[in-house]
Amino acid sequence: MTILDKIVDNKRIELETMKKEFPIEMLKESEYYTRKGFSMKQSLANSSTGIISEFKRKSPSKGFIKEGAIVTEITPGYEAAGASGISVLADKDFFGGGSADVKAARGVVKHTPILFKEFLFDEYQLHLAKASGADVVLLIASIMDVETCHRLASKAKELDLETLLELYEPEEVSHIHPTVDMVGINNRNLKTFEVDLAASIKLCNSIPDDYLKVSESGISDPETVKMLQKEGFRGFLMGENFMKQPDPAKGLENFIAALNA
Repeated sequence: MTILDKIVDNKRIELETMKKEFPIEMLKESEYYTRKGFSMKQSLANSSTGIISEFKRKSPSKGFIKEGAIVTEITPGYEAAGASGISVLADKDFFGGGSADVKAARGVVKHTPILFKEFLFDEYQLHLAKASGADVVLLIASIMDVETCHRLASKAKELDLETLLELYEPEEVSHIHPTVDMVGINNRNLKTFEVDLAASIKLCNSIPDDYLKVSESGISDPETVKMLQKEGFRGFLMGENFMKQPDPAKGLENFIAALNA
């Protein structure tokens, strides 16, 4: 089994328990369930930098990046430093996060859109994201068929959630649907977790220009962002580069300053 297979299998078991403990009707009682979401698509389109900074304690490939990191300390720092969006990991076993982190971030991040970063393939997870105060959900093409992807993107739109559709292989372009707001290309192979920045450029021209394009993973140099901007990307999802620094928010601030220099 690949790492991705293990994550998805574990998530199916986890969801069976969650659905019993926190049914959808209970999720709908959240103070955030009826709030009007912020638009990450608009935020990225209006930004000269397009950085989506990520809160991530660990990863399957690297282990702990910042063990014990406190989401309510780091995410408002990201907002103050100029993030166009903030991604918060909602997976516990492999990434050390959870939906509680997303909800906590929403309590302290006042104006910046938040991405519910999760391995999402069940409609229940859309309701969980909404109840957690997220504005955007991630749909990963490689873990679902085209029909499921289109259905979830449409349901997300009904719940006032934007979608970031993540692609890796050329054949996954068929997962794109009119209800998708942004299309991301992952530079990291989720089966091996190896990073290849060239993946973004290879797939870029296959994505219709009316979709805002996001490059994900493996970005650590402002010059890489500038190169990808010339290729048509408007968003750049970065986590490890900031989280491994003593002060992630300061790391973001310095990165944006270098990008604007």
